[in-house]
Amino acid sequence: MEEAKGLVKHVVLAKFKDEIPPDQIEQLIKGFANLVNLIEPMKSFHWGKDVSVENLHQGFTHVFESTFESTEGMAEYIGHPAHIEFANQLVPVLEKLVVIDYKPTIVHT
Repeated sequence: MEEAKGLVKHVVLAKFKDEIPPDQIEQLIKGFANLVNLIEPMKSFHWGKDVSVENLHQGFTHVFESTFESTEGMAEYIGHPAHIEFANQLVPVLEKLVVIDYKPTIVHT
């Protein structure tokens, strides 16, 4: 096994408050996705809703994953004014939030 060179994944698990309308959630997701156009070290963005049949989601309904070129790029993203502005819109409408950053490990079999 070896750690992927430089790459950092930023994973956000979220549960929106019940009273947040779907159109507002959709606009927030579009805003999150747009950060890839505004913050250079952010290389990609993916998102999805929980579809697991195992029922182990602990109430989390959405997952957001971003890829960065390095830990330094991740730090630049965290401090970037566009990220701060977006986070100030997102966090108040969430009931639950978990953020995990990791360096992917390549498994050779």
